[in-house]
Amino acid sequence: MAEERSQLEERIIIKDQHTKEIDLVNRDPKHINEDVVKVDFEDVIAEPVGTYSFDGIWKTSYTTFTVSKYWCYRLLSALLGIPLAVVWGFLFALISFCHIWAVVPCIKSYLIEIQCVSRIYSLCIHTFCDPLFEALAKICSNIRVAVRKEI
Repeated sequence: MAEERSQLEERIIIKDQHTKEIDLVNRDPKHINEDVVKVDFEDVIAEPVGTYSFDGIWKTSYTTFTVSKYWCYRLLSALLGIPLAVVWGFLFALISFCHIWAVVPCIKSYLIEIQCVSRIYSLCIHTFCDPLFEALAKICSNIRVAVRKEI
């Protein structure tokens, strides 16, 4: 029985992440569209004091704005949501592919090659520059600077 349970747990763990259940209530759990698309009627249309329209017009405008925004978004989502999801999925797959198969190997290759150049450069610096600067340091070490204030 314990063996069956561990096999069941393994199957649950191995379950494909593409078939995981999504939250239909909170569709922006990481708040990536927090400030971008929160546009309400009050954010777009406002009447200052002293220039009010009829109450019925104001209520109808509010309802028309809200309902048309809601249904236009739903219609656009129905028509373009899946094709754009395919496009974005393809684009991010392409970016991932290029990063995994081109960018990272190029960077690793560069780092390996530059390590060899770095050793040669370091050897040249130590061979030619170190003796020169040590000699200059010995020459300049006997220089004394005295500041006198003359009145």
